[in-house]
Amino acid sequence: MHNCTTHDDCVADALQQAEEICAARELRFTELRRKVLELVWECHGPVKAYDLLEKLDHRIAAIKPPTVYRALDFLTENGLVHKISSLNAFVGCSHPLRHPECYFLICTECGEAEECCNSDIVSAVAKTAREKDFKAEQITLEISGRCRECQKVN
Repeated sequence: MHNCTTHDDCVADALQQAEEICAARELRFTELRRKVLELVWECHGPVKAYDLLEKLDHRIAAIKPPTVYRALDFLTENGLVHKISSLNAFVGCSHPLRHPECYFLICTECGEAEECCNSDIVSAVAKTAREKDFKAEQITLEISGRCRECQKVN
């Protein structure tokens, strides 16, 4: 965690990828959806919908909580953000559309969440689901603990 050295580039890359994905799918990437995605990436960690609501420019639209949630639903459905259920918060997806199965290391001290990928974990979950005759529609694993930086402090 704490590994972003060019934060402006992260935000710009995320917005560019979103524009390309929406264009390819013929989806409207509205000003509000763009701004919500930008704010999620600017936080560079888990952010709650109400925090986004406070940061939005209310000149864009009559922004109310359902408006923000609809934008977040759109971004989640299109693989641009992930919802971290245990925190009821959202983070930007660092590799949209490559795969939906990610897991997160969530630091209980600084609050950062790192998106990780491991095909062995995905395979183990898929195998268990098959054995139980269960059709998994979404897989999100959340692991809480302390990141390297926070371990150094204490």
